[in-house]
Amino acid sequence: MLTFDQVLHVRLGSLNDAITDWGSTHDKLTKLEEKAEIGLRAKADKADWSGENAGVTRPFVTKTAKEFSDAAKVADSIRKILRDAMAEFKSAKEALEKQIEDAPAKGIRIDSKGVVSYLIHPDRRSEDYDGPKPQEADFEAVRSALKSAIDKANEADEIASRALKSVVGTDENNFSGTEYKSLEDESKAQDAEDAKAAAKLAEKGDDATPEEIDRLNKYFKDNKDDPYFAERFAVEVGAKGNLEYWADMGDASDGNRLGVDHPDKLKELQKNWSMTLATATHSTSHDMEQWKADMIKAGSEPIQTRGTHPYGFQVMSNLMRVGNYDNKFLRSYGNALVVAEDKITHGGSNPPGRAWYQTPQNHLNWIGGGAGQDPMSGFMEALGHNPKASTDFFNSDIDLTPENSKDDKKLNAFDYFSKDRDWPEELNDKGHMSKEPGYDSLGHALESATTGHPYDALPEGLKDVRTADNAEVMQKVVEYYSSDPKHMHEQPGIDDSLGKMGAAYIDELDRSLEQDSDEIMEEKKNSPFGNNNKEGHSRFGEKFDTELLWKRGDAVNFMGIVAQSESGHSTLSQAQMLYTASVLDDVGPKPGTDLTDDRVLTDARTTLRIGSEAQGLMDETRMAQIDKDYEHDAEEHKKAIGRNTEWVKFGVGAAAAGGVAALTGGAGGALVPLATETVGGAVVTFLGMEADDIAEKYEKDNILKQNMDDLKNDALRTGKENSLNPGKAYANAPGWSDNDSNYLDEELVENVRNARNNSKDNSLPDPYEKP
Repeated sequence: MLTFDQVLHVRLGSLNDAITDWGSTHDKLTKLEEKAEIGLRAKADKADWSGENAGVTRPFVTKTAKEFSDAAKVADSIRKILRDAMAEFKSAKEALEKQIEDAPAKGIRIDSKGVVSYLIHPDRRSEDYDGPKPQEADFEAVRSALKSAIDKANEADEIASRALKSVVGTDENNFSGTEYKSLEDESKAQDAEDAKAAAKLAEKGDDATPEEIDRLNKYFKDNKDDPYFAERFAVEVGAKGNLEYWADMGDASDGNRLGVDHPDKLKELQKNWSMTLATATHSTSHDMEQWKADMIKAGSEPIQTRGTHPYGFQVMSNLMRVGNYDNKFLRSYGNALVVAEDKITHGGSNPPGRAWYQTPQNHLNWIGGGAGQDPMSGFMEALGHNPKASTDFFNSDIDLTPENSKDDKKLNAFDYFSKDRDWPEELNDKGHMSKEPGYDSLGHALESATTGHPYDALPEGLKDVRTADNAEVMQKVVEYYSSDPKHMHEQPGIDDSLGKMGAAYIDELDRSLEQDSDEIMEEKKNSPFGNNNKEGHSRFGEKFDTELLWKRGDAVNFMGIVAQSESGHSTLSQAQMLYTASVLDDVGPKPGTDLTDDRVLTDARTTLRIGSEAQGLMDETRMAQIDKDYEHDAEEHKKAIGRNTEWVKFGVGAAAAGGVAALTGGAGGALVPLATETVGGAVVTFLGMEADDIAEKYEKDNILKQNMDDLKNDALRTGKENSLNPGKAYANAPGWSDNDSNYLDEELVENVRNARNNSKDNSLPDPYEKP
């Protein structure tokens, strides 16, 4: 693989000389070809040979003349390959040079290895520095441009290398005569060749050796994200062939031991196969449109193996757990899957688990998250990787009788999957039968539908992309899960996703919390919260310029219920702190402001009051749930209390840029909207602060010796002190004089202490009691 340094400093003079030399060679061979045709071959054709001469000499002369023609073609092909490769190398080199040339004006430095960093780090800037101040989005754009140039050079290098080998051929005694057209054509030819070879390996099914599975995985990895390879592979194997292959792999009744001896290879194969088919579905060629139609048709049909007969939907859904499938295909597939489930459950008379259950079971999922019997689980994972498709799906009604235009039998997608469906139990990753795999997948789909990002997207470079459609799904989420604690607690595996969804809408939740009435849907006038721009317009549409997404009571209940879970409390707590600090940066007076008029602190006080109240209600509901969960187990009770403030460690991995903060630590990559596009002093200071964690205060064994009431009080007191940190960060941000900093610290922190007590005035959700 070519590196940044190799592409940047590539010397193309020798390559250009080689192109010239091969051009001259082609010209000479062309002249020899003409002489051979006019001389040797023409004379041989006219010669009146008979006997042995006719059978040996004439074919020899004809073949020799053809060799000159083939040699000329090979020389010309080599010249063209080198020419096209040089053009790509030159283009990539110039692209890198352009990025290096433009970087200083953006405040960015690119070192000799292609590492992107600040030209002048913020910590080393003088007080009067007025140069460029690049944000993470600027760094990411430069990194992306560098990677694109290097990838372009590597792709050209690989295609050219394979093309040269193809042109030269393997026959030492004969020229291949291969004619080359372009790198693009050669790339397609190589893709088709690889796809055919991969499909040939797939024909072996579970008779393949571990080494052959490795080769198949290598074909997939070598052609990752290659649309033409993906399409040709999908078509070569066929829609039904894909289903038959994967069903065969999961059937152990024929003595197949690949799953027993090499589960990791099948796990890798499932991921690679899934990503390849996902890429293929984006093609709109006639072959792929037919493939997609055939796949959906085969979904409701049994796929017969030696000992099992899973439905096509059960098989295909497990090949959709990874990768970004096409929007239209997902919508059509999902609708057909729901219609099929309605039919086999007889309109819901039978539970889905019974309808989809196969005996003997076919092991269709090797990635984790159940054995793959429930096709809805894999489909939810596919939605989790395609935000547009998931948003459209959960905002839709599905026609259960598409063949009958006269009736109006429809099913609301969100209501069915979140409220009504009896999700089957499957063997979870801990080896227990549980509904967790299904609800975990549902959570992933809802995350992408509400945030606008794939649920497992890497946080670097992400932006706030929420739309009105995303907010519509989030409204449904809050309204349902805030209505009763059992909705979350009886859906094991969804709590972490609800925490991330809440984090992504912490701005709008706080806007609802500021309203005094639990029923009024209008925001407080001039609210500092929410995602309205400077002109007061909401990203979710004109309606929400002043209207709330949820009533105050729903926001209180949602945050309180989600915080009853350990992961939900962790994620929402960190999100609340970061968002509060960012609002202070936005609405609080800037360093140097005259603070003698106390009114300049009005918005800052409101910000801290709501932030502290929110943290207080979350701490209270979490503590009440701990009391309920462990009321008969004092040891586990104390351990759970000890973990109650561990979330403070997650800030270490938080990265803030582009209007969002990405919690990359223990909170699992949640995105938090910030009040400003650029990161302010309060956020920067907050991210560098150390918060208190009672788990570090008490050693593991010592915590069990503490009095329960003292331990609870200490945990709540620690939470209270931590809720002061955004105010402290704001007061100690760079730019304030010592006197102003001390004044702010005293005024604002005291305000938070008083607001913390207000959380107890809320009507908080009751803890959930397990049946």
